[in-house]
Amino acid sequence: MNIGKQIRMNSIFRKSTGNSVIVVIDHGGIAGPMEGINNPHQLIMDCVDGGADSVLTTRGFARAAGDAWDRSTSLILRLTGGFTVLGGKFEEEMISSAEASLLYGACGAAVTVKFGHEKEGEFIRQASLLADSCERWGLPLMIEAMARGKNLKKANPAGIKLASRAAAEIGADIVKTCYTGDPDSFREVVEGCHVPVVILGDEKTDSLETLFKDVYYSMQAGARGIAIGRNIWQHGNTRGMIEAMTGLVHESWTVQQAMNHIGV
Repeated sequence: MNIGKQIRMNSIFRKSTGNSVIVVIDHGGIAGPMEGINNPHQLIMDCVDGGADSVLTTRGFARAAGDAWDRSTSLILRLTGGFTVLGGKFEEEMISSAEASLLYGACGAAVTVKFGHEKEGEFIRQASLLADSCERWGLPLMIEAMARGKNLKKANPAGIKLASRAAAEIGADIVKTCYTGDPDSFREVVEGCHVPVVILGDEKTDSLETLFKDVYYSMQAGARGIAIGRNIWQHGNTRGMIEAMTGLVHESWTVQQAMNHIGV
């Protein structure tokens, strides 16, 4: 790993623990205005004050947040998208570049690859070519590794294990993927992937206990942190949720400690 990439990785993963709390705020480009993301400046302030290590977002949101950004919270810029809920096919297009990430002061770039999709080869090709650019610039690449297929459920352990390893093989420095639902199968995902794995949050859940258990047990299985969005900033206490996630990821909190912090 070259020195530029190493320094940027240290801005995403806290050196004291090797882990990361990443808040994902890339939903507006797909779904438009949403509860929780309509005040970018305040949301980034909550991320900074709550102790988030990084924020994964879009160019527009990063710009709108203005001077709320602080050196303690790094930026990962999303580079794929190209569809909306108005009728797009949720097929990932490359809509920006590694160079744009650097122009925005980002410490990383993020793309989604849907393994098992009928356009799998196209998604893999564009992510792999981006990995070439990221390597030249010393820019860490996060690949959101999604396992898709006709007979494959979203959290299928075998699919997630394959997708995570495949993402690492095409050049990911960080893999963002689903938690498999139990620590034993997720440990196999982590052990089969030679780069840091962080878990995504998926759809909004009404069960904080389930959410915190997923984070807790994924960390026990070797995950290096989280990359979660709606379940943080649609809770109603964004800063408190980030603080709870920081406790679970960096301070070995129990699920009950996280619940107590939120006041549940």
